[in-house]
Amino acid sequence: MRARHHIAAAALSALALALAAPAGGQEPGPPATLIADQILFDQGSEVIRAEGGVEIFYEGARLRAASVVYDGATDTVQVAGPITLTEPEGRDVVFAEFAELSADLQNGVLRSARLVLDRQLQIAATEIERTDGRYTQLYQGVASSCEVCADNPVPLWEIRAQRVIHDQVEQQLYFDNATFRVMGVPVGWLPRMRLPDPSLERATGLLAPSIRVNNETGTHLRLPYFITLGRHADLTVTPWLGVGPSDTIELRYRRAYRRGDLTIDGAISWDDMTEDDLRGYVFAEGRFDLGREFTLDFRLRGVSDRGYLTTYGFPDPDLMESYVRASRASRDEYIEVGATAYVSLREGDQNLTLPTRVLNAEMTRRFVPGRLGGIATAGLEAFAYRRVSDIEGPDGRDVARLSGSLDWRRDWVMPNGMILAFETALHADVYNTRQGAELNGTQTRLAPFAGIELRYPLARETAGGVRHLLEPVVQLAWSDVSGGAVPVEDSLIVEFDEANLFALDRFPGEDLRETGLRANVGVSYTRTDPLGWSLGVAAGLVLRERDAGQFTPGSGLDGIQSDFLVATHFTDGDRWRIINRALFDEGLSFTSNELSLAWMGERHALETTYTFLEADTEEGRDIDTAEWAFDAEYQLNEGWMAAADWRYDVVEDSMTRAGLAVSYTNECVDMEFSVSRRFTTSTTLDPATEFGLTVSLNGFGAQRSGRSHARSCLR
Repeated sequence: MRARHHIAAAALSALALALAAPAGGQEPGPPATLIADQILFDQGSEVIRAEGGVEIFYEGARLRAASVVYDGATDTVQVAGPITLTEPEGRDVVFAEFAELSADLQNGVLRSARLVLDRQLQIAATEIERTDGRYTQLYQGVASSCEVCADNPVPLWEIRAQRVIHDQVEQQLYFDNATFRVMGVPVGWLPRMRLPDPSLERATGLLAPSIRVNNETGTHLRLPYFITLGRHADLTVTPWLGVGPSDTIELRYRRAYRRGDLTIDGAISWDDMTEDDLRGYVFAEGRFDLGREFTLDFRLRGVSDRGYLTTYGFPDPDLMESYVRASRASRDEYIEVGATAYVSLREGDQNLTLPTRVLNAEMTRRFVPGRLGGIATAGLEAFAYRRVSDIEGPDGRDVARLSGSLDWRRDWVMPNGMILAFETALHADVYNTRQGAELNGTQTRLAPFAGIELRYPLARETAGGVRHLLEPVVQLAWSDVSGGAVPVEDSLIVEFDEANLFALDRFPGEDLRETGLRANVGVSYTRTDPLGWSLGVAAGLVLRERDAGQFTPGSGLDGIQSDFLVATHFTDGDRWRIINRALFDEGLSFTSNELSLAWMGERHALETTYTFLEADTEEGRDIDTAEWAFDAEYQLNEGWMAAADWRYDVVEDSMTRAGLAVSYTNECVDMEFSVSRRFTTSTTLDPATEFGLTVSLNGFGAQRSGRSHARSCLR
């Protein structure tokens, strides 16, 4: 029969073995619980024996052993194995064959032992010595996070050391006379090495390195060094060490505040690729709580020249946006005040003549207007932009605008199931233009809108659970603009799709308003199958009383009759997704076409898109534009993954970008090899090929958060 006894000696043995004992000077905790097949007290001596399936529980820690002997005369505890000890949270485990410990909770020796930290890193040793309740010394230690099986006893990588010291308080591992081995072959030696244990979230030290080979910048080893700056800030310095025509240092600074956070990324490079010997970039962004539900967020971006980011493989937006803004969003109100600066990196753009300095303030509020019912929206916006150039005319004009709007809509459900909706809006603008040549001065505009809409949703569900929804829609809209001419800047490019088919105004900005009497006609159909797939089709067009010449041919909205709009989608759970949107005329001549296909399986993921836009000089496209993009991943077998991507210019019949990557991931290592090619050429960029290699050893520092891959020995 199993016996249970509360005894201070058992508490000492449990706590000493738990490797979680309090540091010297602290009082021990409450007694432990000892369970064993039998507990023997030797008469005439101070020896207590617990034998047969011994289990000791102490403050969440659990010790299993064959026997435990406490000798009161020597104040020592001897434990015979096999010994298994699990600390309170279950993250650290000790295995041993024999242990001898002092009862003061500070010192002890375990032989033929193995320490497993955070269920990741295991260190086997001939002997483990516990000192001062804080340090664990492992002699002739072998450390690895790789699974070691009987049929594969050699791990992928391991660190062999004459001595390994684990500082439990600082969560650090120190290796003396350490040899790093890959598949049993020594590849490196260090007399002393320090690494964080798996439970440490932040610590100063080296991060996973990577190799970058580029035919323009050279061959470099990126060696990031992480520096903690207190509890709330850190700095990562990444020098590029190697050979080639360039030298680079990357920097990243992060700081957390009580009410927000700040991140600054940047790099400095020395090369002879341009006239400037020193090149670089800096990106900063942050977000702060101002109180009363207001948020301050900002982004600052700067770069030395157009080609720097692309050449060195950093994030390379073609339009850099720097801003600072304060905003508040609630259920029925939105307020924002901000300032923005733009820098275009597009080939051929002249930032001196672009409106790169912008100020804006807006307030939008939604409410129910008393007896009228429905939903009303009121808005007020102040907006201004400035060019650096002082040239008179479009290349130098500066504009300020004050706009107010009021919109109201209400829907009625008729007895036959039809939905009748009425919508009206009024927009008022005051423009002030400087350096605008003939557009100088102040102009006032007023634009009333009105629309009536009729929908007839027809729903049907079959006996098998298939649901059908057919909805024809007709909308009659009218609007007009009174006032003087104003500069057109933010409504140059119009996109016609199913989202704005029934909008009163399809211009994206405020400087142009859609005018005239028009009918928006459309129909949509959706089929939802209980097997998990669905099919949807939407089609429509716009018919006008007269052509006001407001829209360009590339928009699909020009003429008395617009192009036909057809949008389709097919989804089958998470496996298939097909989306297509097309604009074409009566002769099936396409103005634009967008196709997106995604296919996901247990071992593969594929996504491809095709985009075509007809030439439109007024929208800045002198020739047709067509691109095919492809991204795919395929799991070759357990742990191995291959990925490929490319961008193909269909009109030019040439590749623009292509890449290939092969990665391997298991419980102890992450590796990736990649090769990419940029084919495009400009005045600041030449075609370039880049190779990359990244190797990260798991088990040091808190790297495995969210990791799902694990491997176990087959039995």
